[in-house]
Amino acid sequence: MSVKERKERERAARERLIVAAARELAEQQGWDAVTTRRLAERIEYSQPVLYSHFGGKREIIGAVALEGAAELAAAVRAATAGVDGPRERVAALARAYLDFAERNPAVYDAIFQLDGGLAYAQEDTPEPLKDAFAALMETLGEVAGNGIDPGLFTEAFWASLHGLATLTRAGRLPAEYAEPRVELLVDRLAVV
Repeated sequence: MSVKERKERERAARERLIVAAARELAEQQGWDAVTTRRLAERIEYSQPVLYSHFGGKREIIGAVALEGAAELAAAVRAATAGVDGPRERVAALARAYLDFAERNPAVYDAIFQLDGGLAYAQEDTPEPLKDAFAALMETLGEVAGNGIDPGLFTEAFWASLHGLATLTRAGRLPAEYAEPRVELLVDRLAVV
């Protein structure tokens, strides 16, 4: 192994450490608690080392968002794999999405609420974000209905899930009615 390869491996490991520390701190104390000073202390590197990897907090949020999008895509695919029937797959997708949002609130915010400097729904959208949308469309596209663009349907269904996730988390919707909401959403929108 060359010195260059070793340095690249060490750099990638430091980046993973920074992202993991940011996620952990954000999940424990919120994104306001994530500062370069606190991250540097947590990972035991200097702030200039952090800045050599990321331009600042915005880029760190972006890195967390990309990692989280990949995890969301995997969770949705795992939840729908092997489920018989399109309606049942859509319900499994909805539950997996809402569960991800509930279990990972800071990561969910990084993906969908905070400015991580990432392009969405554009040509230069990063691959993990495209893949997360594709994971939703794989299941939702089959229930879009005749004459309805699968991508447009996926956007509308996703927006509904996002609304349920954020309103429930904010205490605007009672959590105990989460399952009836999923059933209603699936029954009304998923044409089988």
